[in-house]
Amino acid sequence: MQVKAPKISETEYLDMDRSAEIKHEYFDGEIFAMTGASEPHNLIVANVIRELGNGLKHTPCRVYASDMRLKVSETGLFTYPDVMVVCGEREFVDQRGDTLENPDLIVEVLSHSTESYDRGKKFEHYRRLSSLKEYVLISQSRRKIEKYYRTRNRKWIYSETEPESGDILLESVGCELRLFEVYHKIEFP
Repeated sequence: MQVKAPKISETEYLDMDRSAEIKHEYFDGEIFAMTGASEPHNLIVANVIRELGNGLKHTPCRVYASDMRLKVSETGLFTYPDVMVVCGEREFVDQRGDTLENPDLIVEVLSHSTESYDRGKKFEHYRRLSSLKEYVLISQSRRKIEKYYRTRNRKWIYSETEPESGDILLESVGCELRLFEVYHKIEFP
């Protein structure tokens, strides 16, 4: 017989996660340890942060790396997106300023182990964020960027790059991601 761990509160989760050596997701009273990422994953994330940081340098937008926790208040999920951007007033869970609640843009780099979650259940949570205008998925196994952009009438529009095309416009922040730069120093088999 399998014994299920008791559920914990959001406060208990935040206390534990803030002092933990590794990051954890939290949903519905349960915590889930997050594993480390591969070299290509880390390089792509660094490239995206650099590109967005440079492209948004003279704007009010702020770019956050994967150490910034996100709370999807509408569903209760706490997670660590690879990259987030906020262009307006920042909203945090508390005065600690380590858990954001209102990203305009979220970027996830797809790994083999998380791709179905990032495309499915995680995106279901993200879509509930009233602030979210754009969700970007970047493959680490081939040169491909996909995006979902939320229109003013709250419909999601899908588009993607082709291996030959060079840029994808991020409408939510008024910036382009150049395919060549996103995959800088990435070697494909």
